[in-house]
Amino acid sequence: MDWDDLRYFVALVRCGTLSGAARLVGAEHTTVARRVAALEASLGVRLFERDAKGYSLTVEGERIVEAAYSIEDEIFGLQRQSASGPKGMIGTVRISAPPVFASSFLVPRLAPLRTSHPGIILELAGEYRAVSLSRREADIAIRMNRPEPASIIARQIGKIAYGLYGARNYLDHVAEELWTFIGYDEKLDHTPQQRWLLSIAKGRPLVFRTNDLASLRTATIAGMGLSALPRFMGDSEPTLERLPIDGSAASRDLWLAYHPDLKRSPRIRLVVDHLVDTVREYKGLLDPD
Repeated sequence: MDWDDLRYFVALVRCGTLSGAARLVGAEHTTVARRVAALEASLGVRLFERDAKGYSLTVEGERIVEAAYSIEDEIFGLQRQSASGPKGMIGTVRISAPPVFASSFLVPRLAPLRTSHPGIILELAGEYRAVSLSRREADIAIRMNRPEPASIIARQIGKIAYGLYGARNYLDHVAEELWTFIGYDEKLDHTPQQRWLLSIAKGRPLVFRTNDLASLRTATIAGMGLSALPRFMGDSEPTLERLPIDGSAASRDLWLAYHPDLKRSPRIRLVVDHLVDTVREYKGLLDPD
């Protein structure tokens, strides 16, 4: 039995499709199918039922899946222990952060860290999803909600404030009573900035919706309407104007998290401290008021 086949087995259990499992493990879907078939052959049992909807576990598959999860946890634990070992300031650190925050705020401020510690390789993934720190999908996660589960180390490191913005040309040529509003799609109506925008719109429908903050910023610059944007984005764009609004503006807490197994790693500690210090240094940009 090739123990690495279990990795493909677990991925297929989690995703239910070859394509999803392939994305999870970073392989071709044909590789996933081949490795799962090899595991079935080595065990002498059929692990999955295959139908039009995807893959579901057989009775035999159900019997071994918990053991496979335990083995996977042990392997990830060994990887975390290795990452916290005596490598010092040499090695890779993977950071996960919201896409626009990652590209617009973090990237330019990671350069000094690379200059002072050339042995550290940084991998930055811009993504909204909640990554698994226990499975080492990232070493450090930055999120605008407190990361789960409670067993990981998480700390609030700052806030991101929002403002109401419109293109200067739009505001110059459109009367206030004719202003339109643009924002996120309905799946994000629960977010503080979206609730704040809807309260300002007072029942007027959003004429443009998107799930992408960069697209929302571009639509605002193009004069499609008024939107709620992070202050670090809106204030730095010369074609946009921030409108004064009565009452408190929306804001989001900024959280940083990492797995407890990595707290003794010098390079993880270094990057964590750099991120925390950077957010504090630029508090006036992220949360001006």
